[in-house]
Amino acid sequence: MQRGRVGRGRRVGYGAGALAVLLAASGCSSGPAPADPRAVPVKPVAAASPATTPGAAPGSATPGTPAQDAVPDAAWAKWGLQPLPKAPAPPADRPIKLTRTGTVPVFSEVPTTDKVVFITIDDGAEKDPQFVEMLTELKVPITMFLTEDIVKNDYAYFKPLQALGNSIQNHTVSHPVMSRLPADRQKSQICDDQAALTEHYGTAPYLFRPPYGDGADSAALNAAVQECGPRAVVLWRESMQIHDMQYQAADKKLRNGDIILAHFRGPSELKGETMTRMFAELLSRIQEQGFAVARLDDYVAAPTG
Repeated sequence: MQRGRVGRGRRVGYGAGALAVLLAASGCSSGPAPADPRAVPVKPVAAASPATTPGAAPGSATPGTPAQDAVPDAAWAKWGLQPLPKAPAPPADRPIKLTRTGTVPVFSEVPTTDKVVFITIDDGAEKDPQFVEMLTELKVPITMFLTEDIVKNDYAYFKPLQALGNSIQNHTVSHPVMSRLPADRQKSQICDDQAALTEHYGTAPYLFRPPYGDGADSAALNAAVQECGPRAVVLWRESMQIHDMQYQAADKKLRNGDIILAHFRGPSELKGETMTRMFAELLSRIQEQGFAVARLDDYVAAPTG
């Protein structure tokens, strides 16, 4: 399948049959992740657009710091891991440039020559204290796309992760299939999540991810995203299951700038595995292919125009 670049590539629409496959495939739900989902089609973009990224990464406490440089080998070993390659310094010229107004871009990867990938984690269903401990020790950057109805029973859980420099982004209020909602309800799903996350975490999300990746290229969703504040729609190239990733590329290999999807999941959805074990497996797959993990915010420029 063709890789989606910002402002380049072919659009993929969804009919009813394709949507059924997409819902089964994405694993992006509040229920158990399917054991063998298929890859979700990528939706390349229209025009480059806005974002709420300040000169430093929005929501990032330590803009551009390759914190893993300070992680001792013993910390990796504690979690059954080999050290990841060191992430390079963030680029001075950030490859994704967003604007303050106009059509919101959709991207599933970052155009970069750096041998890095980006980890995004969705919804917030599992709130495992050991995962906070793991990220505190390993300094692996993530981007969180949170769903209000799923996180509102424990907003505080995500604050230590945010304090590590991991930004919190918009993933709707109740995780619906967006294309099945009228325009006004799409807007309320995004705007209400935007308001709740801004209130509880002190920073307005500047990225949006539609549940299941559904409707990312639709005019109605794009208009709703623009009205509610996020300035880009983020999809993915790979999705982490339990022990391995599902790839959209036929050769099942990571490429520079790929965005990886994972979920806050626990033993009931991971066939007995913990969130930390799943995340360790994800890091192992990345390490085996020689990639570093970079912070997505460090590759996204502040909005202009």
